[in-house]
Amino acid sequence: MGPTASLDAAVPTILADRLPDGAVRCRVCAHRCLVRPGRQGICHVRENRNGTLVSLAYGRVVAANLDPIEKKPLFHVDPGSRAWSIATPGCPFHCVFCQNWQIAQGPRLGLELPVQVMSPQEVLDDALACDADSIAYTYVEPIVFLEYILDVGRLARAAGLRNLLITDGYATPEAIALLAPVVDAANVDLKSFDDAFYRKLCGARLRPVLDGIVAMRRTSIFLELTTLVIPGYNDDEVGLRALTRWIVDHVGPETPWHVSRFFPAYQMPDAPPTPLETLRRAAEIGREAGLAHVYVGNAPELEAEDTRCAGCGLVVIERHGYRVRCLLADDGTCRGCGKALAGLGLERTTAEA
Repeated sequence: MGPTASLDAAVPTILADRLPDGAVRCRVCAHRCLVRPGRQGICHVRENRNGTLVSLAYGRVVAANLDPIEKKPLFHVDPGSRAWSIATPGCPFHCVFCQNWQIAQGPRLGLELPVQVMSPQEVLDDALACDADSIAYTYVEPIVFLEYILDVGRLARAAGLRNLLITDGYATPEAIALLAPVVDAANVDLKSFDDAFYRKLCGARLRPVLDGIVAMRRTSIFLELTTLVIPGYNDDEVGLRALTRWIVDHVGPETPWHVSRFFPAYQMPDAPPTPLETLRRAAEIGREAGLAHVYVGNAPELEAEDTRCAGCGLVVIERHGYRVRCLLADDGTCRGCGKALAGLGLERTTAEA
């Protein structure tokens, strides 16, 4: 399948095994759904049609916006740049705290969504028209539109744009192998270090997320991680210590970790926003574990989004909201000690964006 694939019909899933009884085993996400004829997988956008698993998401864009790359959040990739951000419906998770539940859970809930059918070339044309520096696959779990990512991504890369994956990390090793030659950077939601949290609140499991992060780490994809801290659910110090130690040991101490503030959403309207002191303590735990780059998002009061050199601690990137001031040397190294900052495109960052 290439960029000219027809948008008039559902597109065959590229990672699926046909079984003798007409069922199909999907190999796109870690659920590895066994889909019977006429049925859909957990994401509700892959359907078994007469023994062929097809994508109902290909080219069906439900969100498209020009965002600061810091909003993804990606702090160590082309700071100050802009990402053309797209999504189709569907998600393999059903998080009860989902911020984008209308589009992520729309197919499962039977919601009628406003869909714009777009070819990969049309997505690229829109990105170029907006002077975007990258295309981000985001808002829902993008692995549900894997085939579309690959087709758009190849065009974007040929045009000199980066491809960014904002993901829950539930892709299979097979899917990651297909994405690796196309995707430049990813921010993975590591929601908790407790399997029960994933099962009860997300309809998923922890181990495949950890495996997915490690698999991406072994490729050329640059990784940043985010944890949404929800009061009473994943804010205990024991869990945060285990999570941050795992990042240091398995992904690396210079991996950017974003601690994000929770606000009530979807099926958790009565849960309180994360206290600022909880966020501050979570960031401290990350630093105590050995993480060099810890950020606190959705809490501008804490002023915890500047980047410091992992060598000498000098501030090398200042952030005020989405305004970015780079203090790195022209080659992307620290002016104080000469240490290179982990990331992509740092040598071409403007002095202020």
